[in-house]
Amino acid sequence: MTVIPPPRASSVPAAAGSSRRSLALMLLLTVLGAVLVLTAVSRTWAQGRVSGQLAVSATGSEISGLPGALALVGLASAVAVFAVRGAGRIAVGALVALAGLGAAVAAALGAGDTSTVDATAATKLGLVGTTADHVTHSAWPWVALAGALLLAGAGLLTVLRGGGWPTMGTRYDAPAAAKARPAAGPADTPADFWKALDRGEDPTAG
Repeated sequence: MTVIPPPRASSVPAAAGSSRRSLALMLLLTVLGAVLVLTAVSRTWAQGRVSGQLAVSATGSEISGLPGALALVGLASAVAVFAVRGAGRIAVGALVALAGLGAAVAAALGAGDTSTVDATAATKLGLVGTTADHVTHSAWPWVALAGALLLAGAGLLTVLRGGGWPTMGTRYDAPAAAKARPAAGPADTPADFWKALDRGEDPTAG
C-alpha cells in the first residue's frame, strides 16, 4: 500500500505575516519619527538674557528649518512607498533614510546654536552686534535627533524589506486578470480541482 505523505505547510502565509509586520513597523517608525521632529522644532531650543534683564529665546524652527522640512519629506516619501515597487521603492526608502539622517545632523548642529538668540536680542534692542548672556539649551534638539533617526530607520527598513510589501495597484490587478481569462471548464481530476481553486475559480461550475 502506498503511503501518501502529508502536505507540507506552505511558507507563503508565514512570509506574508512577516511582510505585514515589517510594513507596520515602517509606518510606526515614520509617523513617530515625524511627530517627534515636528513637535521638537516648535519648542524652545535656546534661551538667554540681554544685560541680565531682557529674556530672549529661539525655537528649533527659528534656529534651523531643515529638521522640520526633512521630516515632512520623509513622511510624504513613506506614503509614496505604496504607489511604487521594485527599484522605485528602494529609491523611496533611500530618500526617507537620507531625509532622516539630514534632519538628525541639522538637529545636532542646532543643539549648541547661540547665533539665533543673539540675532533675536539684536532685533529686540535694535542694536547690531548685541549678544545674549547666560544662554542655555533645552533637550528638544535631542528629541528631534531621536525622531530623525527613527525616520532614517524607516527608510533603511524600506530598502531592506520593501520588496515584499503590497502596492496600491496589486489589489486591482487580480480581478482584471481574472476577467481577462476565459472561463475554465469543470475540474476533471483532483489536480485540476486544486489548480482551479488557486486561480480563484469555482471548480464545480459548468
